[in-house]
Amino acid sequence: MLRSGRFAASWELVKESWNVLRSDKRLAIFPILSGLACALVTVVFLAPMVLAGILDQALAGEQGARIVSAIVAFVFYFVVYFVIIFANAALVGAVLRKLDGQSATVSDGFRVALAHLGGILGYAAIAATVGMLLRWLRDQARQGNGAFAVIGQLGVGLLGAAWNIATFLVIPVLVIENVGPLEAIKRSVVLLKRTWGEQLIGNAGIGLVFGLAAFLTLLAGVGLIIASAALGVLALIVAVVVLTVVALLILAVIGSTLGGIYRAAIYRYAATGQVSSGFSPQLVQGAFSPRQSSPQSAGPFGDGFRSEL
Repeated sequence: MLRSGRFAASWELVKESWNVLRSDKRLAIFPILSGLACALVTVVFLAPMVLAGILDQALAGEQGARIVSAIVAFVFYFVVYFVIIFANAALVGAVLRKLDGQSATVSDGFRVALAHLGGILGYAAIAATVGMLLRWLRDQARQGNGAFAVIGQLGVGLLGAAWNIATFLVIPVLVIENVGPLEAIKRSVVLLKRTWGEQLIGNAGIGLVFGLAAFLTLLAGVGLIIASAALGVLALIVAVVVLTVVALLILAVIGSTLGGIYRAAIYRYAATGQVSSGFSPQLVQGAFSPRQSSPQSAGPFGDGFRSEL
């Protein structure tokens, strides 16, 4: 059962992240462009596969088609991950500049991402490989029987969650430090180990809040669609569907942007011990429960830490 205190902290975090976004609405451009690019990439990859009948052949078990599908799937994963990581790097780069009192235009964000293009490409390749591996393991687990299938899928889910936690700060590390993707993953783990706390997910409740908002929006939309269908007005049904989809997209964009803002602020605190302007020290520090040493007393990267922005 969700404790009221944890939900309250999550809501306060949403409001503080929202204040940063409200001060510069251009930050929302990055997830919008990312979504549009991912949709385009999906069409570009999927359309030829469908038209050539390769998907049907792969589903039918034809070995050659399955090999081609696997190769195309990996390339698709790589391109999609690259688009998402590049946009997130641009967002985090712009946010970090803004939190440091520097200019934070859209071009500034993309300039930061382009400056670390090699690391982003490398991390996209790693993420695509891990994504394909988790997908294969999930498919293998589904082929099991009864409890074994459930346990297998649960295990794969836990592996995916562990990967997401371990790489939580990879993108800020990539855009701040002049390191490669493997080193960025290691440093992300180090940061989380040195400032680890069970309340990371609870206090980073942006996903919870916007997930609930999306669920309520979808629920309301379905109810209005049913009511419109009962009235037999086609135009009203179409209007409700369009408005529901638009509302869900807006929530997704805002939630993604706020997530990037939070990630940047948390990285800045974890790496330097400084709480970014716009975030209360109690809330940001409460996201992490220091295990051995506080980042205020010693930065996780020592004296060698320096900004590449």
